[in-house]
Amino acid sequence: MHFPSRTSLPPIFNFRLSFPAANLGKAAEQNCLALLETCKTLPSLLRIQTHILKSGLDANLLVLTKFTSTSSVLGYPPAHSAALLFSPTAPTHLYDTFLFNTIIRSFTESTHSKPNAFVYFSLMLRQNLAPNNFTFPFLLKACASMQDLALGLRLHCSAVRFGLGDDQFVRNTLIHMYSACGHTKLARRVFDGTSKSDCVTWSSMISGYVRSKSANQAVDLFREMQVSEVRPDEVTIITVLSACADIGGSGLSKWILSYIDRENVPKTLSLSNALLDMLAKCGDVDTAVSLFSNMSTKTIISYTSMITGLATHGRGREAVELFDEMMNYDIIPDDVSFIGVLSACSHSGMVEDGFRYFEMMTGTFGIEPKIEHYGCMVDLLTRAGLVDRAVDFTESMPVNPNAVILRTLVGACQVHGKFDIGQRIMKRLVAEDPTNVSNYVASANVYASMCQWEKKSDLRLMMMDRGLSKVPGWSSVEISGDVYEFVAGDTSNPRWIEIFQMAGDIGRYQELNIT
Repeated sequence: MHFPSRTSLPPIFNFRLSFPAANLGKAAEQNCLALLETCKTLPSLLRIQTHILKSGLDANLLVLTKFTSTSSVLGYPPAHSAALLFSPTAPTHLYDTFLFNTIIRSFTESTHSKPNAFVYFSLMLRQNLAPNNFTFPFLLKACASMQDLALGLRLHCSAVRFGLGDDQFVRNTLIHMYSACGHTKLARRVFDGTSKSDCVTWSSMISGYVRSKSANQAVDLFREMQVSEVRPDEVTIITVLSACADIGGSGLSKWILSYIDRENVPKTLSLSNALLDMLAKCGDVDTAVSLFSNMSTKTIISYTSMITGLATHGRGREAVELFDEMMNYDIIPDDVSFIGVLSACSHSGMVEDGFRYFEMMTGTFGIEPKIEHYGCMVDLLTRAGLVDRAVDFTESMPVNPNAVILRTLVGACQVHGKFDIGQRIMKRLVAEDPTNVSNYVASANVYASMCQWEKKSDLRLMMMDRGLSKVPGWSSVEISGDVYEFVAGDTSNPRWIEIFQMAGDIGRYQELNIT
């Protein structure tokens, strides 16, 4: 197993100290430990570091370990802690696994220094210190964060070599690592070979499915968890709520909500916020409103979930009123909540209100508009039929419009007969992103509206020449809590013949009603 060499250790300070080697006594040690225990700020930590050096405690393993742990909690750069631990005078030959675990953990929890954790792991092995079932989870979480599968595989082999391959703590983190690296099949293989008595094991695999956009598999696994009589914790339920939100089935949302009520799961703030998001995305807005009204504590996340849910389902006026209520309670809106209220204005045709909130965002709260905010404003104008004004707004934007905004303009030009403007924009779309099928579809629709069938045909030929094909449309139906997806022309379902016959019957029934 190969890890970075000692030469890649981060720079260390050259302490030229002449402190006595003997321990200065238990009192000095206990005093320093007490100082570290109550340390809450970085300036205090730096003063304690000076105290450690002056008191000759820089060779005390207990003090060094506590200092490293406190540094990590306070966000002190781990390289500075490492400089104290691995100075030229440091007795590294006396260091134990616990101290190395502490320094490894501090690097894995850092933002930009995660690779250095493996440097110290390599140093730990060279000093013939055996890693334990805390060492590998720290390192595997770093691999997950860096999405480094190759390194994760080597760590898995190393864990097996040190007799920790069957440790529950290690296996749970392996499931997380493989899932984070996009290999849910490997994660499932580890899961299937692991004892299922631990809630964390189930939660790790369910979370892996949610992360890989396999929401149906996540819900199926949660159902298996119920059969296995393993009680889920709050983290597991919040993860399942996220899966239900992705699926969007109303029956599914009712099922998980009844489960929470039946099992008397405490509706904490985090769980309630996740419920609001799921109920809104599953279309059960009234239940979401009821839950929101009964919440004793509400945060900006609570309000934003409700504002977005109401806006999505055409209840823009209620969404705007809720946004105003949020500000009345001195909850400062962020960029996400402004996207929600701008979307509400767009879906409800509230043009002037939309511009008022857009100006409030920049003028009152100093929030720099993102491309999503500009997209909401263009959508607001085009839905109201103000195509020329939408084009002017787009041209005055300080950032270049993305493909979504341009396709919105093309669609509006098609609906409102602004074909000259539409043709100009669609040519720009195809020129800027010639591999995006959606651009060709939007352009073809404009030519069809203009009855320019030859140009539409030429566009289709261009797509074929470039190896592009339209993604088939799909729909879904929920039956007894299960969501089934149907793709146009799909014959993979075992009952596809009956499905096609039923679709034909429905079509003929509609024709008869029309005539």
